[in-house]
Amino acid sequence: MSLILIPLQKAVASLELALQQPKNEFIRDAVIQRFENTYELCWKMLRRKLIEDQGEASVALLSRRELFRMGAEYGFIGDSQRWITYHRARNETSHLYDEKKAEEVYLVAVDFLPSAQALLDSLERRNDE
Repeated sequence: MSLILIPLQKAVASLELALQQPKNEFIRDAVIQRFENTYELCWKMLRRKLIEDQGEASVALLSRRELFRMGAEYGFIGDSQRWITYHRARNETSHLYDEKKAEEVYLVAVDFLPSAQALLDSLERRNDE
């Protein structure tokens, strides 16, 4: 069985496009929203692939931190700690009431894009193994 990666492909492309635009308040907010969506798809696709490869019993009860560790262990992502940072930033997006927080999450989104692209590449390469 293989994962349907089209939603993730579109989300990564959408985030990349937003990050290519000259930054202003509206672009920043669009980047944050696209970061949220892309991050959610990334961790869910990673989880599905690990379940497919390792079995549901090995993955189903993992915390997000443990999921990222397993993803790094099996070569789907690089630094699991970096993904924890993305997770924290994603949690912050529901509390964006001030400019400083919004700017911080924007910078995380900039850092996140190459990681999301690398995960997508890894999933595409290993999708039909």
